[in-house]
Amino acid sequence: MTSLGAELQTFWNNIAAGNSGVSRIESFDTTDYTTKIAAEIKDFNPEAYIDKKESRRMDRFVQFAMAASQSAIRDAGLRIGDNADPERVGVIVGSGIGGLGTWEDQHTVLMEKGPRRVSPFFIPMMIANMASGQISMATGAKGPNTTTVTACATGTHSIGDSFKIIQRGDADVMICGGSEATIRPLAMAGFCSMRAMSTRNDEPEKASRPFDRDRDGFVMGEGSGVVVLESLEHALRRGARIYAEVIGYGMSGDAYHMTDPDPDGATRCMTRAIRDAGIAPEEIGYINAHGTSTPIGDKSETIAIKKAFGDHAYKLAVSSTKSMTGHLLGAAGGVEAVILALSLQNGLLPPTINLDNPDPECDLDYVPNEARPADIRTALSNSFGFGGHNATIVMRKYEA
Repeated sequence: MTSLGAELQTFWNNIAAGNSGVSRIESFDTTDYTTKIAAEIKDFNPEAYIDKKESRRMDRFVQFAMAASQSAIRDAGLRIGDNADPERVGVIVGSGIGGLGTWEDQHTVLMEKGPRRVSPFFIPMMIANMASGQISMATGAKGPNTTTVTACATGTHSIGDSFKIIQRGDADVMICGGSEATIRPLAMAGFCSMRAMSTRNDEPEKASRPFDRDRDGFVMGEGSGVVVLESLEHALRRGARIYAEVIGYGMSGDAYHMTDPDPDGATRCMTRAIRDAGIAPEEIGYINAHGTSTPIGDKSETIAIKKAFGDHAYKLAVSSTKSMTGHLLGAAGGVEAVILALSLQNGLLPPTINLDNPDPECDLDYVPNEARPADIRTALSNSFGFGGHNATIVMRKYEA
């Protein structure tokens, strides 16, 4: 569920074609904003996924999560209570910020109409754990249920933590990922004040340009990425469609700065994920980079990859699909896990679009501008968040 499509095949077709989902913001007046663009989901109708009455009691980020989880469950052929024990199915769908839209709207009500007019649904609509809660209630999943909030690392942490829950035997199936809906006046104002976002307003589709010399900040995105993760035995027993295998997970903390990354933290994270997978670094053929299109972030990740892989860094492919989707903050890792699995299954490396003038300090193979066929067996995805939160998952191509 992104600006590039609500359904899986549409989304993947756009990724493979190198299409951008970035455009001028239409949901509010951006006249006084330095950034006027985002990867906004247009014409989203929550009632296509949720009962009308119920949808009105959900923030937009929860609506996105409900839509994405329904699509994932349907695609997986998962029928909780039929081919999966409800008590063995869990949910971890996180959000970096949660119900910001609801918070904004209800604060306006408070200021203009007083406390008695604030909605009784304000708190349960706004809190970040409600995506996991609503998915559980809608599906009947009664297994482990929690929420991760680690800024832009949220989606990857959710999937990695779910992997470990299954691995230790506490669940057979986990519905996991991230959801975010922060293309709102307050969030945009905050990021504009930080000067963190691109101001290439006249060329929205070219604004997100990871690893390019002329990058000037990230582009906000919104949506949700959710996967159905399960033990191999359980998936085979019910005849599930398998896209790829998660085989490793790493996490680390920078202990460095509120917003700026430390390459050493990302290096440790990738190294731990590879070690957890029980493979050599040289077996990694592709990295879906965090690659936000910020001057500091892209350089830092490039340094970290070189430290983690040594000479092999120049032999593997790296790309940032945020060049197309924008940066979905807490949902980014979920969306990028979907891309990673499809890349392995289809033998196609997604491009880093808008990479026209490579930064000399970012000198790896970033799959510039066009997707590339490649028989990659093992790949990883990075996510790094404010506060120094780092997460990496390793996937392997599934071969029966």
